[in-house]
Amino acid sequence: MPTIKDRLQEDWKTALKAKDKFKANVLSTAKAAVLLVEKTDNKPVDDSQVIEILAREVKQRREAVLEFEKGNRQDLVDEANAEISILLNYLPQQLSEEEILQIVKESAIEAGANSIKDMGKVMALVRPKIVGKADGKLVSQIVKNYLNNK
Repeated sequence: MPTIKDRLQEDWKTALKAKDKFKANVLSTAKAAVLLVEKTDNKPVDDSQVIEILAREVKQRREAVLEFEKGNRQDLVDEANAEISILLNYLPQQLSEEEILQIVKESAIEAGANSIKDMGKVMALVRPKIVGKADGKLVSQIVKNYLNNK
C-alpha cells in the first residue's frame, strides 16, 4: 500500500499531466511542507507525521478563511476552501462532533476530570486520539463545554 507521501507525489504528477495547475500547486505546497520537516529533522517522515503536517496546512487555511471573510474577499475564501477540500483527501476521515464528544467523555473519566481546571489533563489524553481527524479549536471548545457542564 502506498504511503501518503507517495500518493501526494503521484497525484501531483497526475495533476501536472492533466494541466490542473490549481491542484498541482496545492499538492506541491503540501509536498514542500513535508520535505521541510524531513530536512529539518534530517530523517524521512512516516504517515502519522505526514498527517500532522497536512492537518497543520488545513488549519492554516481555515484560519485564513476567517480573515478573508472579515475582509469581504469571497474569491480568496473560495480558493482557500478549495485547497482545504484537496488536502482533506489525504487525511483520515474527520470525526463528527458526537464522536469527538464521546472521546472527550472517555478521556475525562480516564483523567478523573471534575472541572475546567482539569482541561489540560483531558486535552493531553484527547489529542493523540484525534490528530488529523478533527480541528483542534473545535475539540478544545467541546472539552470546555463538557467540563463546564459537569
